[in-house]
Amino acid sequence: MAERTTSPLPRLRYWFDNVMARGTPALLGWVLSLCLLIVVPVSAGLVWADPHTPTTRAGQLAAIWRWVGRTLRLGGAVGTPAYVLLTVLLALVTLLFVSTLVSLITNGLNEKVMALRLGRSTVLEEGHTVLLGWSEQVFPIVSELVAANANRRGGVVAILSPKDKVGMEDELHTKVGRTGTTRVICRNGSVTDPAVLARVSPRTADAVLVLTPGGEGDDALVVKTLLALDAAAVGGDRTVVVAAVRDSRHQLAASLAAGPGGRVLDIDEITARLIVQTSRQPGLSLVYQELLDFAGDEFYAVSEPALTGRSFGEALLSYATSSVVGLVAADGTVRVNPAPATVIRAGDRLVVITRDDDTAVRAPAPAHVDEAAITVPGDRIPPPDRLLLLGWNRRAPTVIEQLDQYVGPGSRLDIVASGDEPIVHAATRHLRVSFRSGDTTEPRTLSDLDVPSYDRVIVLGSDRPGAEDPAASDVRTLVTLLHLRALEESTGRELSLVTEMSDDRNRLLAPVREGTDFIVSGRLISLLMAQISQNRHLADLFDTLFTAEGSEIYLKPAAGYVRPGALVSYATVVESARRQHHCAIGYRLHAQSATGPSYGVRINPDKRERVRLGALDRVIVLAEQ
Repeated sequence: MAERTTSPLPRLRYWFDNVMARGTPALLGWVLSLCLLIVVPVSAGLVWADPHTPTTRAGQLAAIWRWVGRTLRLGGAVGTPAYVLLTVLLALVTLLFVSTLVSLITNGLNEKVMALRLGRSTVLEEGHTVLLGWSEQVFPIVSELVAANANRRGGVVAILSPKDKVGMEDELHTKVGRTGTTRVICRNGSVTDPAVLARVSPRTADAVLVLTPGGEGDDALVVKTLLALDAAAVGGDRTVVVAAVRDSRHQLAASLAAGPGGRVLDIDEITARLIVQTSRQPGLSLVYQELLDFAGDEFYAVSEPALTGRSFGEALLSYATSSVVGLVAADGTVRVNPAPATVIRAGDRLVVITRDDDTAVRAPAPAHVDEAAITVPGDRIPPPDRLLLLGWNRRAPTVIEQLDQYVGPGSRLDIVASGDEPIVHAATRHLRVSFRSGDTTEPRTLSDLDVPSYDRVIVLGSDRPGAEDPAASDVRTLVTLLHLRALEESTGRELSLVTEMSDDRNRLLAPVREGTDFIVSGRLISLLMAQISQNRHLADLFDTLFTAEGSEIYLKPAAGYVRPGALVSYATVVESARRQHHCAIGYRLHAQSATGPSYGVRINPDKRERVRLGALDRVIVLAEQ
């Protein structure tokens, strides 16, 4: 038999719960009874304690009634029974009216506060940046926009997504932290409803960024969001609309939905191109990281009327702390690394790499050039390459196609992936492609390949259906890198390695040496979208940089520009590059290639700076292949 509790507290709580369960009438009765049990005795005590209390019983009762009436707001009038009853009735009506009024005001304020907390009010801003949707992209984009607005006040970022407003604010506070002078406003609602889009005022925004959600059907949601923007009459010359799709097959539909002023990035195509370029130019991912984030030097378009009528080659040495890399014509056409003899016309703007949009200031005079240190590179025919591709995903055919455009005849590509992967690729002209079935997470698979004998190794991330968590999709990549690191240590040979990952957080876990190239598609696209949102002309510039045609970023041997070991001004490197129709934008020191945070990469150095480049160092240039 259960033991009965002797404590009165549980029984009192149980009795209280039963009273509450009986509803409002019972609760009102108990509240009134409790109130009278306290007010009447206390009122009687006040009357008897008063030295001027009436001496008659009737007078004392009347005094007690007055105290009770004043306390309960019942008036406390004394007179005939009818008079007292009417005053009590009037007081009750007044009390009911005041209580109702207070209740209505309180409920209205609570509804307004709840509406604000739910994020359903309208943002009345102009010149702000709008983010539509919610994914891991939001954190690097907001961080970059905060950095871009660091030197000006009044920057606003408005985010609309179906996610709870408070939840969005908590995640941003955790992963982004302080936003400085930039205000981040979150609103809740469907991004595919034109009426709901008005909550973030996209018509008055400078830029609208459509984020790529995770999971199945994410490209379809991007297209629907762009159509909703078009229905909401957003766009034109004022607002920059930037979006991204994961599958190349959906880019055309998204571009049509975005309209002529919108820019839709192809995540697969850009990622594949950068993987290929980085595999050819070790350290290139570090260069792009420096150029695409707003923390260091980045691309800007600036007007310089004083250079009108001058040649582009003259402009290269006209700035001491900025690197000139191209021209934006009056009609918006972007030319990257034009011929040095190209004349700068009225209305043209210079594309420069500089610290900020107000730091591109012409130098009083060109920096000194050490003519004796300039070298002339000899003709060099690159030997055939032996390349190893570990893993397979939907971007792999594009990687193979792009590799075929860069390598010389007789090059070979060996592919190792599990047998259940759909290995399909187009015919190649220069590459001899072979496939081998195997699990790259098995040590025996890699040890049988003689991995150190390959010129370059590419590790592709997994994108198998059902892998919803980007962090989980990188597990196989991390295990593969672990075995590759063991091979490096056992053979004593460093691998030229480029790795694709889905989640930037996993890059810190990768068991590789410092300064190794990583391509994280989500972060890369986020940085590109943030850059284009600040300057729409950069979209054409990035299109040029990420294709095999036209000029690209290369890390070329320093000996091809200046004498190894000579102490020269950086202007000498720029002038030597100009004579080869290249635009020098920096250098990488081999001795510091494993030392963070820059890993030897120096972008946009001062042209007056003295530098000593050795035979293993590289000059970073924009040049045609």
